[in-house]
Amino acid sequence: MSEKKKDAINPDYYKSGKVECIDAIETATQELVGIQAVCTGNAIKYLWRWKQKNGIEDLKKAKWYIDRILEILNKY
Repeated sequence: MSEKKKDAINPDYYKSGKVECIDAIETATQELVGIQAVCTGNAIKYLWRWKQKNGIEDLKKAKWYIDRILEILNKY
């Protein structure tokens, strides 16, 4: 596999700093299940990369997932 293809799958903005995004998501969601785990993971992903990728669009996406978690929790 060429280096260019590898970067398309796991771009540098997911590997910045001392911790990779996927490792942070795995740790943050280890005690969650189902849609709560999915929404938490996606919110983290968008918060992680917003500055390097899509700016405000990614922040809005993160907010959408956080709002979804709040919606779910408010049902209980």
